[in-house]
Amino acid sequence: MMEDDDVPQLVEADDAAPVVDEETAQQEIEEKKAKAVPVTILTGYLGAGKTTLLNYILTENHGLKIAVILNEFGEGSAVEKSMSIGQDGAMYEEWLELRNGCLCCSVKDVGVKAIENMMKKKGLFDYVVLETTGLADPGPIASMFWLDDALCSDVKLDGIVTVIDSKYGLKQLGEERSDGSLNEAVRQVALADRIVLNKVDLAKSQELAELKASIQAINSTALIVETNYSKVDLSFVLGIDAYDADERLEDLKAQAVTSTPHLDSSVRTVTIALPGCVDEEEAERWIQDLLWEQQLDDKPCGAEVLRMKGVLSIRGSDNRHILQAVRELYDKTETTEWGDAERVNRLVFIGRNLPEEDLRASFAKLVSSE
Repeated sequence: MMEDDDVPQLVEADDAAPVVDEETAQQEIEEKKAKAVPVTILTGYLGAGKTTLLNYILTENHGLKIAVILNEFGEGSAVEKSMSIGQDGAMYEEWLELRNGCLCCSVKDVGVKAIENMMKKKGLFDYVVLETTGLADPGPIASMFWLDDALCSDVKLDGIVTVIDSKYGLKQLGEERSDGSLNEAVRQVALADRIVLNKVDLAKSQELAELKASIQAINSTALIVETNYSKVDLSFVLGIDAYDADERLEDLKAQAVTSTPHLDSSVRTVTIALPGCVDEEEAERWIQDLLWEQQLDDKPCGAEVLRMKGVLSIRGSDNRHILQAVRELYDKTETTEWGDAERVNRLVFIGRNLPEEDLRASFAKLVSSE
């Protein structure tokens, strides 16, 4: 047995071990990403119509094999009763295969165990829908799928879909918390990539117009569909690639416009566009100061950024750099060439107390024509 102070013996490298060049390694990574199972996070207040949407996914003959992870069941759920029962009478978590080929799973935790169970069935489905509790903030859940290096080769975040009750949505968005924090409805809208405005037949036209105005004031980048009984084209909620670094994010000008708060939440969308180039390290520090310290130019700015995305023109690089952020977590990916197109830094912020002019002036200090 070796003593603590003994020097470990060196082991010679195996000359026969294969050497993978950088290009081959990158190609293998891209191939794994292409095979990754897309995960859609479904959120919304209780009663908004999430269960109705899930029932549609689980029962319609749409030709897709979709796994649905339910992280909370109600009492007496028919699906829950059909789950397997152990020898001691206790229910255990297991996948349930439905008639249209979809799968359903009940879990109390959307963490590692749920993901492990999901990956065991990876070859059996095309998409995964993860339903959150009505009061859940989708931000931490999205970050878990989006940035966890240990999982990125098997699953990828496809997008966040929020279901809103047309009759009560305006009231839910306007609810105030005693501690001054944002309520869950506002957070769910702010982080959404797609919004299903459900039960439109129960709302008056003026109520519906005010609700849509409030949603767009909070998040002008999310696409909205109006429906009853949560009936939507599945392409609206699945396969949207909201977090992929592709051309979908390269022209944010048409996707987002600066808005003014429609409710007391003071959450809104701010867009800035500045032609020119920025130094990569300086841009990284600027992003970190804003997201982590809520600072601009080393001074507190009070901005609470919930979602951020954009395109950066990095000095010395011929390619666009796509930026994505959820709360304090962010990712930057090099993508297509600028070519003859005008090089414009375009950033979209969704959050509370966003100082538009200060954001623009501060970032402008990083931009040069070179």
